[in-house]
Amino acid sequence: MDAKLAPTKASAMANGEAAGAPKSFKRSNSLQDKTPAHSKPGAAAATARRLRSISISEPQPTKAQPKFSKNSRKSRSGFGRGLPKKGGAGGKGVWGKPGSELDGVASAVDSHDPNYDSEAMDDDVELEPVAVQLTADEVKRLAETLVLEYFDHGDTSEVDRALTESWDVISIKLRYLVVVAMVELAMDHKASHREMTSVLISDLYQECLTQTDICRGFEALLEQLPELVLDCPDAPEILGNFMARCIADDCLPPKYLSGHKGKVECRLAIKALDRADLLVSSPQGMSRLDNVWGTGGARRPVRALVSQMVQLLQEYLSSADCDEAIRCLKELEVPHFHHELVYEAVTMAIERSDRRSTDEMVRLLKTMYGACVLTTNQMDEGFLRVYEAMPDTQLDVPEAYTLLERIVTLAFQKGVISRDTMRRMPTKGRKRFVSEGDGGRIKVREAPGLVF
Repeated sequence: MDAKLAPTKASAMANGEAAGAPKSFKRSNSLQDKTPAHSKPGAAAATARRLRSISISEPQPTKAQPKFSKNSRKSRSGFGRGLPKKGGAGGKGVWGKPGSELDGVASAVDSHDPNYDSEAMDDDVELEPVAVQLTADEVKRLAETLVLEYFDHGDTSEVDRALTESWDVISIKLRYLVVVAMVELAMDHKASHREMTSVLISDLYQECLTQTDICRGFEALLEQLPELVLDCPDAPEILGNFMARCIADDCLPPKYLSGHKGKVECRLAIKALDRADLLVSSPQGMSRLDNVWGTGGARRPVRALVSQMVQLLQEYLSSADCDEAIRCLKELEVPHFHHELVYEAVTMAIERSDRRSTDEMVRLLKTMYGACVLTTNQMDEGFLRVYEAMPDTQLDVPEAYTLLERIVTLAFQKGVISRDTMRRMPTKGRKRFVSEGDGGRIKVREAPGLVF
């Protein structure tokens, strides 16, 4: 039994390996291959010879294995957890795991490495803050900001405190620019602001500013006069007033003027020094220098304000220049007292008793009302004051009520006063020419010496 199965098994193996066998194998002819092995005599011997002819060193063909790519991400075992390769840090165009950019970068030891951190390497190093000095332009901008705020609140101590806090970052050689910025800003403002600037310089003296800083500041202003005149034609006179006021406040030495008179060649600088010398050397000049800028705003006496408003109106009737009248009214700096201008304008038109004066006064009030110089309340208050003073005005101008009616009607048509103000206009009682008890007979004034 075993002898019969052995050739069959060898024959089957030989037939199964025929496809993968090398060319050196000896094959039987086709007739022998198609004949069953058990029916041929000597088949077992032939099969044994073929098996012996196979080299023992040749690799035996095995079952075909599945092929895998080198960069395949699939699991070779056929099973996987479904996670990305290398936790998401691998693959084309990937620089690391998501969020790895937030991790701390290891400090480099080489000082030439861009990641080198000297503070991390040197544990014994202590850093101290260093104040950065301001430039000349930054110093002037800082001073201008403080002065503009001072014009609003008027507190010199606030400016002193702010400059003291910034003194560490302002070089000693540039502190004179604070004086330059103060005076330049005051030249572009009103007389009241110049008075405030003089008070500020006096209060900052020996607190923040030294006499050397003030002297250097005025020297720089004298050199800049040719440029300052372009924006402010009165710059030499204003600068001379400032220097004279500083001498009166003991911020500048009296010899300052005499020491610079022969050293400057600029015509404008000489004019400013002469102006200051004239104010200082005049009789009682030191006492009068306290009001070198005049008494402005609400500190002026009421009589002085009324007198200036009357002069303003008289000049307007001569020139008929509304813009000049508005400018002069604003220079008085008394917006709460503008109702006085309305009262004086209407009263002057009544006293002049001519049509031109009436028309020009109404035109002026209309222009000022349109420019928001006069408000509705000020306009109504001025007309009501005229109504109250009509009994006294009629003593000087018998036709005062007729003129007032014309002015009020024209002002209402121009939109200057309200309807309520027009209705409150007083009217004088008309004299009756018809007696109620005389049967309608007209009364005739009897002339002396005539008998009807």
